[in-house]
Amino acid sequence: MSLRHAVLPLLVAATLPFASLLAASSSAFAAERGFDIRDLASIDRFSSPSLSPDGRHIVFAKREADLEANKAGSSLWIRDLFARDAAPPKQLTPEGWNVNSPAFSPDGSKVYFLSGKSGSSQLYSIDVRGGKPRQLTDFPVDIGGFRISPDGSRVAFNAEAFPDCGSDLACNKARLDERAESKQSGVVYDSLFVRHWDTWKDGRLNRVFVARLEGMRGGKPATTANLVGADLLANVPSKPFGDSSEYTWAPDGQSLVMSARLANREEPWSTNFDLYQVDADGNGTARNLTEANKAWDTGAVFSADGGTLYYTAMKRPGFEADRFGLMAMDMATGATREIAPGWDRSAGGITLSADGTTIYTAVDDMGEHPLFAIDIASGDVRKLVGEGSVSSVQAAGPTLAFTRASLHTGSVVYAATPEGESLRALTPSAGEMLPEVKFGDFEQFSFKGWNGETVHGYVVKPWNHEEGRKYPVAFIIHGGPQGSFGNGWSYRWNPQTYAGQGYAVVMIDFHGSTGYGQAFTDSISGDWGGKPLVDLQKGWVAAQEKYGFLDGDRACALGASYGGYMINWIAGNWFDSNGNSPWKCLVNHDGVFDTRSMGYVTEELWFTEWENGGTPYDVPANYEKFNPVNHVSKWKVPMLVVQGEKDYRVPLDQGLSTFTALQRRGIESKLLYFPDENHWVLKGQNSVQWHDTVNDWLKQHIGD
Repeated sequence: MSLRHAVLPLLVAATLPFASLLAASSSAFAAERGFDIRDLASIDRFSSPSLSPDGRHIVFAKREADLEANKAGSSLWIRDLFARDAAPPKQLTPEGWNVNSPAFSPDGSKVYFLSGKSGSSQLYSIDVRGGKPRQLTDFPVDIGGFRISPDGSRVAFNAEAFPDCGSDLACNKARLDERAESKQSGVVYDSLFVRHWDTWKDGRLNRVFVARLEGMRGGKPATTANLVGADLLANVPSKPFGDSSEYTWAPDGQSLVMSARLANREEPWSTNFDLYQVDADGNGTARNLTEANKAWDTGAVFSADGGTLYYTAMKRPGFEADRFGLMAMDMATGATREIAPGWDRSAGGITLSADGTTIYTAVDDMGEHPLFAIDIASGDVRKLVGEGSVSSVQAAGPTLAFTRASLHTGSVVYAATPEGESLRALTPSAGEMLPEVKFGDFEQFSFKGWNGETVHGYVVKPWNHEEGRKYPVAFIIHGGPQGSFGNGWSYRWNPQTYAGQGYAVVMIDFHGSTGYGQAFTDSISGDWGGKPLVDLQKGWVAAQEKYGFLDGDRACALGASYGGYMINWIAGNWFDSNGNSPWKCLVNHDGVFDTRSMGYVTEELWFTEWENGGTPYDVPANYEKFNPVNHVSKWKVPMLVVQGEKDYRVPLDQGLSTFTALQRRGIESKLLYFPDENHWVLKGQNSVQWHDTVNDWLKQHIGD
């Protein structure tokens, strides 16, 4: 019997931590109310599972919110997966610390993590048996992420730094202090980006450094580090959402491979990320491993012997929603091959199985985000864990770990065998944390959309659904536009918050959505107001025909980003033969009002230029073809507009223009403006205000 199978009985024997205790008491409560935004904002969140090298221990993060204080804190918890007593997880980090990014040492004896306990984000370690954390670094910059070297003697970390400061980390703080003390506030730019996502550029880049760890400096925290890839002027990790998965150590510890897009004049309209190999000692020059591919290369992972580099790659330059294929590069020859070229799904991150024969990756697939296993040698693909949305996949020894969410559960940390069997929850679901709450049941349906092609959607019943009754409807349109609303969990657009108010919910994965093949995803580019509108119209009709509890006379449509654009487009383009709109109200969150203006004012130009087939000055007709501003004269449905000041993706002028148009035409309208939010509403109390305002708008127009 192999070691992997010998341990299976221990894996199966363990019972649910947290969840078992909560479930045992839940029978004492009758389901008496629906899910509320205050539930969403305050329930614990579990994330970031990390496995010890032997697969025995798992560490994960627990986030606890204090809604009244409008803040949250996080801690790390550890569980022995092989213990026969099935003891629940124990809190590993001290009470009152705020920590993130757990990772085990190569020998499994320690857990590394980041914390701001010292006043800035620094690296700490703690013994797996508990005890007092030890501060390992004391740099004059915040550490944003890290990767421990294979032998455990060094750490690669990323921090924001001025390129001309090189390895002098103190130089960065001095530069910022000098600016803060200056009596002049003007900033001169000579190239884009001038701002990105929610931040104005100040000259710093995300850069990767390497420092020696404990035992190398008399036990004192490391205070110096060398910059790696000094000649590579790029943000590593990428901004705004990149993380430490964008750089990795070679198994021999002599080099790192990083995914980078050059921070040059072309950056705002380029998606050309390449994989660069850099020396870990900071010497030499960066070597471009994927120069031949002018599209996106990222997510590098080495085989155990260092002979093969696995990564994901797109093929079309300039298209951020192209399919990510799984690639393998022979490090001796540089030859590459795609592992599963016939698989029409876009790969997520790469996690190698413990034996190195399999790649685990979670992908959008038919309205869910399941986990797949791909045989590296043959390219055979099989679904390992379905139902819901899987993320944060880890594999070590006889253990597979990940988080999985659904429309009912929130994110739950799971452990399983490498085959995805003996699946068991290690943290409680939303329902177990809220035993008095009843969630709305949901169902996926399909219909014939544009050109008779099959399109899918979801319907969520109100929490208090009774047979024979009709319920008002929230018709929610996803953003992206290459995205999906399906069987997952969100802290911004969660259908259960509407079902919890007594509304039914309808969501359509129109042409352009992800998870239905790349051709389906491609079909929205250049046709924002065409096929998707037909799908939404046909999907609304199909849903009402199939589900008799939907009250088509009491319905509001809501959307954000592209969904907000579609709200503006619907306002001037969705009418029946009598000129009537099916909607009693509309909600537009950070939606595009003028596609031509958007082409000049947004920050990531590759997006608008791909979607419209060029620049606004080269192909102006493309920007006008589906431009909501050209149909304002037909607007008449009441609209709530939401806009964040720090949204540089769909900037403030788009929301203000929408509200101005509504007010000038005398259409009932409101503007909810957040001076401290970006494209998303993230602060706890702001999220409550957002939901309360939206729900009040719905109640005003379609009732309870």
